[in-house]
Parts: sequence; structure tokens; C-alpha cells
Amino acid sequence: MQVEHHELHQEFPEMADAIDALKAGNARFSRLYASYNRLTGKVEDLEEHDMPVSDFTLEDMKKQRLKLKDELYHLLLAYRAGQQAVSLA
Repeated sequence: MQVEHHELHQEFPEMADAIDALKAGNARFSRLYASYNRLTGKVEDLEEHDMPVSDFTLEDMKKQRLKLKDELYHLLLAYRAGQQAVSLA
């Protein structure tokens, strides 16, 4: 089975610098990032090895991953907005 990878740097390549900065300097972002990576690894492992799991379970995991990605994205947007405000000052 062809597995689509969802590494955060691939999802938001234009925000690579913000991802790296927040991973290093924001505890909440770092925790969410680690949870996102763990969940992504589990989903990709299940799909890649065609492991027996109910469709409901897999879809629930994907929804959780999407929720984490959404939270991470909003933190990234806030960081970039703060960076722009600093550069304009």
C-alpha cells in the first residue's frame, strides 16, 4: 500500500523556520509536535504494514492527527505574526 507521509515540515514547508524555532523555544508547541509525530508514525505504520485495525479506529486516529495539526498551525501563524510585528517596529 502506498503510504502518504505527513511530516510537519512537508505539510508546511514555508514555515520550516518557525517550526524549528517553536520546537526549541515553546514547550506547548514541542509537546504537540511530539504527539503529532507519534500519532503520525502509528497511522503510517498501520497503513504501511496493512495491519488489521477497524476503519473507525484508523479514521479516529487521523482525526486526532488533524486536530493536532490544526493546533500546531495556529501556533505557527501566531509566531509568524509576532515575528512580523517585531520586524515592523
